[in-house]
Amino acid sequence: MRRKKLFLAAAPLAALLPLVLTSVTQTAPAQAAATSCAAVPVSAPDGARIESVQAEHKPGGTVTFPPTPFTPPATITDVPAYCEITVTLTHGTAGDHVKVAVTLPRTGWTGRLQAIGGSAYTAGDFGAPLVQAVKDGFSGVTTDAGVPLTFLDTSWALTPRGEIDKPLVTNFATRSVHEAALVGKDVTQKFYQREVAYSYWNGCSTGGRQGYSEAQRYPGDFDGVLANAPAVHWAEFAVATLWPRVVMNQEKTFPATCVFTAFQQAAIKACDGRDGVTNGIVDRPDECGYDPRSLIGTKVLCDGKEVTVTSADAEVVRKIWAGPADEHGRRLWAGLPKGADFGPVTTAPGFPVAVGWVQTFLKKQPGFDTEKLTYRQFADLFRQSVREYDDVIGTSDPDLSDFRRAGGKLITFVGTDDQLIPPGGTLRYRHEVERELGGSKRVNDFYRLFLAPGVAHCGGGAGATPTNALGALVDWVEHGKAPATLPAANGGKTRDLCPYPQVSRYRGHGDPAVASSYRCTGH
Repeated sequence: MRRKKLFLAAAPLAALLPLVLTSVTQTAPAQAAATSCAAVPVSAPDGARIESVQAEHKPGGTVTFPPTPFTPPATITDVPAYCEITVTLTHGTAGDHVKVAVTLPRTGWTGRLQAIGGSAYTAGDFGAPLVQAVKDGFSGVTTDAGVPLTFLDTSWALTPRGEIDKPLVTNFATRSVHEAALVGKDVTQKFYQREVAYSYWNGCSTGGRQGYSEAQRYPGDFDGVLANAPAVHWAEFAVATLWPRVVMNQEKTFPATCVFTAFQQAAIKACDGRDGVTNGIVDRPDECGYDPRSLIGTKVLCDGKEVTVTSADAEVVRKIWAGPADEHGRRLWAGLPKGADFGPVTTAPGFPVAVGWVQTFLKKQPGFDTEKLTYRQFADLFRQSVREYDDVIGTSDPDLSDFRRAGGKLITFVGTDDQLIPPGGTLRYRHEVERELGGSKRVNDFYRLFLAPGVAHCGGGAGATPTNALGALVDWVEHGKAPATLPAANGGKTRDLCPYPQVSRYRGHGDPAVASSYRCTGH
């Protein structure tokens, strides 16, 4: 089986990666309270050794979480008392210490397990999503993969001798999520004296990448995988996100924020009405033919001063939208979607996940200045990344036949305005799966992709974000009810997302702010 590209990313601003806490109606019978919160005997996964098992009683009630670089503060109410069991693993002579946390509601367990994914260079989330899982009747599990919970730190990937720490990279790429699934099931079974009935994955960004890794490499780990904004084809993506800064530096043109905004708004205005309604959203940026040169000479007000858009500005924007190219002008990867915010990828020194990838994993020089990259150097790094890491930390093997045979179900939503992981990568992967497994109709029997028009990375933006995608996955897995749409909302506006390749179109009548005014149609 081919093992392709991997990984994920997350935004440098909390506003770009909102915390999504999805509740699920409890349909399975609740379990009686466990008698005590105590350590249980844990079976070590193959190749691992158990270093310690610790248990801590958590009283529940109202649980609050401070903000992180990627999430706003969160408060969860009415949480039942639960037991948190932390298992620490190590692998041979690697010297690693991998923590796996399992949360177990003392009352109301539904027989389900939910594994929680990470963000950027953090492998798991030990905060609000794990507690939300408890509230919803799941046992929860997450892992740190033995690396820091600091999101953007990549220093762990280098040994003191300046070489790649292969065991830790293996943990982060594939091994630790699989081991967390095994440990989570084992601890849950021993705590409740009953096997897990259904197991689910829930993640976005890096968490989305991890979900695809599980479906590809360990198809029996989860019955259902919710993997949103996934950074599949990581080896390409992690370099490609630096392209906007390379373009600006090489062209020696640095458009002001207001100028970038003017191009964004012009593209939206040009392509907004394709879905039958004007609402400030480009539903398929990849099919938007707006030419940035049409804005040349336009006057833009910037901080009270009038600025004229130049041909150099337009050329920079054209290249950013077109996407990375090699030194011969051949396209390497998808660019920023038309209609998306330029800020996160044009602000110096560039998207932090990509900067860290180049500095640590490719150049092995933490102080390497990515701002000095030429077009040729960029193309060389792109090729190096694919050559060295496609099989190591790749998550884009299109052969999901084992996952399909195991009865697994996969749901993904991707924002068309995702400025951090352009949707083109996920669309490419989906097309590869269709070629491998017999076309869109057959693939939709177990894997459904939903494009979310106007939605940014993992949520936010002008568009509607799914309100209960995990609940839809549970219905599909446990009741055979494949989601014909994913209900989504933004404030008081609702709109259902359509399974790819269908698109949402306004019916021509009715309130444009109400989902019933739209229908899914072939494209």
